[in-house]
Amino acid sequence: MKEIRYKTRHISLWIGLAIVLGVVAVALFAPVLAPQDPQSGNLVMRFRPPFWQERGTIAHLLGTDSLGRDLLSRMIIGTRISLIVGFAAVALQGFLGCLLGLIAGYWGKWLDSLLMRLADIQLSIPFLILALAICAVLGSGVVNIIIVLGVTGWATYARIARATTLQQKEMTYVYAARAIGQKPFKILFKHILPNIASSLIITATFQLARMIIAEASLSFLGLGIPPQIPTWGGLIASGRDYLTTAWWISAFPGIAIMIVVLGVNLLGNGLRDVLDPRGK
Repeated sequence: MKEIRYKTRHISLWIGLAIVLGVVAVALFAPVLAPQDPQSGNLVMRFRPPFWQERGTIAHLLGTDSLGRDLLSRMIIGTRISLIVGFAAVALQGFLGCLLGLIAGYWGKWLDSLLMRLADIQLSIPFLILALAICAVLGSGVVNIIIVLGVTGWATYARIARATTLQQKEMTYVYAARAIGQKPFKILFKHILPNIASSLIITATFQLARMIIAEASLSFLGLGIPPQIPTWGGLIASGRDYLTTAWWISAFPGIAIMIVVLGVNLLGNGLRDVLDPRGK
């Protein structure tokens, strides 16, 4: 009975985990799962609707685009780009933010003031506008978009890491580590970081959903991944001129983004329930 109550309480964790693992599996085996070549077009088959509608065909389950390319295959391949950009951007901004937040919280004084003022400046600029400006300078590309999203998202981690470090550095175990002569960086990464990791993991999970949406937004505006590479945002953009005649080109990639973001957010909520002591 206790086990049933536990699983019911954390049902969002299991649902979110199942969705995320399913999407990761699709990304890993994308070339195998894609029923057709995502770049191969056939003008005779252009604007074919999903298979359940009139003129639809089993060969193109979700229909085709303006060049006759299979939409399902392009969506499957686009899964890789969304996850690569999302995970890499979260890893980069998490590394930068955690490092700067730990340093600011542990040493304090002028270094803390300097780093937090930089974070205030970064947070005062709307995220998407800042990303658009940097993308316009650096240009499109997977590496550039990862750098842009990573550099523009560090402040959230820095503030959380700083706040929790300020609390942890006053704990007895930190004083004990200092007393036996351990160096500051060893104290930070061996003792303090493991104790604040739960908050950072939860933040990273929610940021993953945000990065997936950000990549899709930039690709939709033409400043993210190059148009020749299938991405969910690019697919939505390619169908915006045909919403009344070929709604499926934009609708299905949009639904895919919604499902993935929902799964990541459910996973984040579940992890918060499990890792946050106040939720127990």
